[in-house]
Amino acid sequence: MVPAIFGCSGTKLTAEERAFFREANPAGYILFGRNCETPEQLRALTDELRELHGRDHLLISIDQEGGRVARLRPPHWASYPSGEAFDQLYQIAPASAIEAARAGATAMGLELSAMGITVDYHPPLDLRQKGAHDVIGDRSLGHDPMQIAAIGRAILDGLAAGGVTGCIKHMPGHGRSSVDSHKEMPTVHASVEELESDLAPFRKLNSALIGMTGHLKFPVWDAEAPATLSKTIIEDIIRGEIGFDGLLLTDDIDMEALDGTVPERAERAIAAGCDIVLNCWAKMDHMQGICERLPSICEAAAERLDRALVGTRVADTVAEEASDLLAKRDELLALVGKAA
Repeated sequence: MVPAIFGCSGTKLTAEERAFFREANPAGYILFGRNCETPEQLRALTDELRELHGRDHLLISIDQEGGRVARLRPPHWASYPSGEAFDQLYQIAPASAIEAARAGATAMGLELSAMGITVDYHPPLDLRQKGAHDVIGDRSLGHDPMQIAAIGRAILDGLAAGGVTGCIKHMPGHGRSSVDSHKEMPTVHASVEELESDLAPFRKLNSALIGMTGHLKFPVWDAEAPATLSKTIIEDIIRGEIGFDGLLLTDDIDMEALDGTVPERAERAIAAGCDIVLNCWAKMDHMQGICERLPSICEAAAERLDRALVGTRVADTVAEEASDLLAKRDELLALVGKAA
C-alpha cells in the first residue's frame, strides 16, 4: 500500500484511474466538488472505489466543515454553518453550543456515511487570532483554547456517532498565519510561550484518531522546514509536546507554500515522520511520481490507519434522525441568529 491519499478527476473513474488505483493501492481517496454531482452518482463512485480494493473499511475522505469549506451543498445535501456560529453561541450559552455542535456533526456524519464517505477533515482546532489572514478566520471555533477543545470534542463525537472519523487540523496550529498557505509559505514569529495557547486544543484532543499537519514555518522550533516537512516539529512538538499518536496526514501536498516537485514534497514529508501524504488534484503524473518515490506504508502507520477506520460504517440511506438533529442544531443557533 502506498502511503498516499489521492483525488479523482471527475464524477466517475476514468479507465486510466481505475487501472492505476488498482495497481498503486493508495491508503485512501479525497473527494471535492468536482466529484459530487448527486447523491446517487456520489454513492456509485464511492462504491466503485471500495469494490476496486475489496476493503470493508476504506479511507474515503472529504473537507466538510460547513460555511465556506463545504464540498457537499444544497440542494442535494444539507447546509452547515461555519465554526464561528458555534463560537458566538458559546459566548452566551456554552452548553448549548456544545450540544448544537454535536447534533450538527452527528447529522453530518449520517449524511456522509450514506454517501460512502468514512473520514471528514473536521474539526479545525486552530486558534483564531486578531490581524491574521482569513485562511482560517470564521472556520475557527474561537479565540479560547479550551473553548475550541470543547466544541472540537463535540464535533469528533458527533461525527463518530454518525459513522465517520474526524480529523483534527492543522497541527501545530494555523491561526497565526499572515498569508494563505495555499499560495505562499507563512512564517509564524511567535515565542514558545506564545505558542502554548496554539498547542493547547490539540493537546486536549490528542487522542483523536486522525490529525493533519499545517504548511507553516515556526522558526522557534525549526528555522528551515515547515511543520509538514520538519522531523523536529513532527517528533518533538506533534508527537512529543502535543502527545498525538494517531494517523498523521499532511495537508494538501500540492499547496504553493511548499517548494520542489510534488513527488519530492511527498518523499520529504514521509521522511520527516508523516504517516500519509494527501495529494488532492488527481494529476496522473504527480500521483505516479509519488508512487515511484514513496516506500510502502510502514507497519506503525498501517496500524494507525486500521485503528482510525475500525469504527466507520457505510449506511444504505441517510438516517431519519438526521433531520431532527439539524432542527435541534438550528433551534439552538437561532439564539445568535446563526441557523443554517
